[in-house]
Amino acid sequence: MEQTPKTSLPENAYRELKQGEEYNPVMGAKETPVEVTPYSVTIGILMAVLFSAAAAYLGLKVGQVFEAAIPIAIIAVGLGQMRGKKNMLGQNIIIQSIGASSGVIVAGAIFTLPALYILGLDAQFYQVFLSSLLGGILGIVLLVPFRKYFVKEMHGKYPFPEATATTEVLVSGEKGGSQAKILVAAGLIGGLYDFVVSTFGAWVSALSTQMWGWGQALAAKVKLTFGLNTSAAVLGLGYIIGLKYALIITAGSALVWFFIVPLVGSFESAVDAQAMVAMLGITNENIIANPSLLFTPENLYTYIGRPIGIGGIAMAGLIGIVRQAGIIKSALGLAVSEFSGKKTAADEPRTQKDISMKVILSILIAALVATLFFFQFGVLHNWVQTAVALAIVFVIAFLFTTVAANAIAIVGSNPVSGMTLMTLILSSLVLVSVGLEGESGMIAALVIGGVVCTALSMAGGFITDLKIGYWLGTTPKKQQTWKFVGTFVSAATVAGVMIIMNETYGFVGENALVAPQANAMAAVIQPLMMGGVTPWLLYGIGAGLILVLTLINVPALPFALGMFIPMNLNAPLVVGGLVSWAVNRHKNPEQAKANNNRGTLIASGFIAGGALMGVVSAILAFLGCDWVLTGWADSMGAVYLGIFAYVAIIAYFIWHSRRAKIDE
Repeated sequence: MEQTPKTSLPENAYRELKQGEEYNPVMGAKETPVEVTPYSVTIGILMAVLFSAAAAYLGLKVGQVFEAAIPIAIIAVGLGQMRGKKNMLGQNIIIQSIGASSGVIVAGAIFTLPALYILGLDAQFYQVFLSSLLGGILGIVLLVPFRKYFVKEMHGKYPFPEATATTEVLVSGEKGGSQAKILVAAGLIGGLYDFVVSTFGAWVSALSTQMWGWGQALAAKVKLTFGLNTSAAVLGLGYIIGLKYALIITAGSALVWFFIVPLVGSFESAVDAQAMVAMLGITNENIIANPSLLFTPENLYTYIGRPIGIGGIAMAGLIGIVRQAGIIKSALGLAVSEFSGKKTAADEPRTQKDISMKVILSILIAALVATLFFFQFGVLHNWVQTAVALAIVFVIAFLFTTVAANAIAIVGSNPVSGMTLMTLILSSLVLVSVGLEGESGMIAALVIGGVVCTALSMAGGFITDLKIGYWLGTTPKKQQTWKFVGTFVSAATVAGVMIIMNETYGFVGENALVAPQANAMAAVIQPLMMGGVTPWLLYGIGAGLILVLTLINVPALPFALGMFIPMNLNAPLVVGGLVSWAVNRHKNPEQAKANNNRGTLIASGFIAGGALMGVVSAILAFLGCDWVLTGWADSMGAVYLGIFAYVAIIAYFIWHSRRAKIDE
């Protein structure tokens, strides 16, 4: 007899358990739900391909990678409803878990490997693919031993914001609703909005005070400028992040753009510009030929503000490791208990069965051996240097795994860029000590960084999937097994997209892709490997600032990221945060919750639609389709139309969100 499925989480899902209390998931341990089917695997792989392409485009363009878990969950639920199928929860979890490999693999790749192109080096498809694949596999196997600690032992102690939202979407799918329709509509609107900008130049994609005469004078005299990206995708990203963290991130930008840049710029007439260029180790030929160019707001940010941000990010990562020492010890204790056979697989309920520790160890060894051969024959061609590189990858990936998982569990964001910067600095110093430098050294360090970054990104993202599975009652072993498939597909997709984007837009020069994290990696590694000037003083200032912020309990990592990412990409996050605030303002808490849920759907639609259509625009440009309305795109008419369009899409966002019904 078929059981009527639960359509809501137990009362104790989000709170700490009382003494002797057990958590019973939606799909109980004694049930045998349908999970892995040809349908769930096929749709999961399709989601991995689509969202890998979308996330790669958005990340390279604006430096922010969205988590694909929520939109994939919504799509999975919608597809199940359109097929008229019941009891799809188990399959939808597998779809989400496979598909969510996209965002985490993308983050690992695009934060590091574009630096190869930025530095004028070449990156082959196999290098990007293997770096992403091996890093993803390491992230999975290093996290599995920590699963019970984070998702079971710490039940109710971590908020898991991303996992909570995704879980609610999946559960709601069991009772039906109109969520998929809202997501599709928002995806079409956001996608069309960004498509007409990127493909036709119907209006400007970003506003700047320098578009007007008074703004140009302000930039020239006091080095003060302000910019605002107006894409729907970034607006949606700001909504998801929320006003609190958007303000903290943008506060970091404000410190750089409104204080540090004008302050340094005020000394333009009092300092020797040529000497300052030499002191900062600037290698830009135009600035070397004309040192006064250093004193534009943009260049002051690039060569002074950004290094301060890099130092801050690195210090935030270091603080994270120190704070997680206890977590590593506790989680390893559980893993050793499993490995020693104190508990057999037969003793475990279905909902707590992982891939056995012996299998995990075998996969880990195989992945490390594969990485060894990849480094030796694909990158380094020196066994001593290869052994050193492998040791760096394993030690740092292992240490930072818990940092990444803990960050996701608490705030829903993974500080992989800061941890990878530390990896690059450390690996560069070590590799130089064993005789590896120059261009070959930069390639080696960046590939190492790519593997580590992907491993940490996967560890952080996968803990979200496993928490979802824990709340809902899926079989962890099945999630873990099929995660390898999603990793393979996502790694192949992001490698192809990155090469297309490089051929189409490039990462250097005018109109190049921003790729801020990769630019930071390039800026850090070049002087270390080429014998140039490393701005240790600026790194130190950033690190010291983060220490102070940590002492006064300010979230230091978001602030540091704000210093490092351009203002025009952070300011719209505040706009999205303000939309979230407006949507959630309601006397009735239930109505406010309904408004927020619909707002999350619309934001997810904007992100997914805008990013996917951005990929379409890139492919069209790659194929030579130049449809930009050149004369109009450069006119003030396009500026004012851009302002109108941006206000209109914000108004639509708020209006549609506040029309939510409590019972939808």
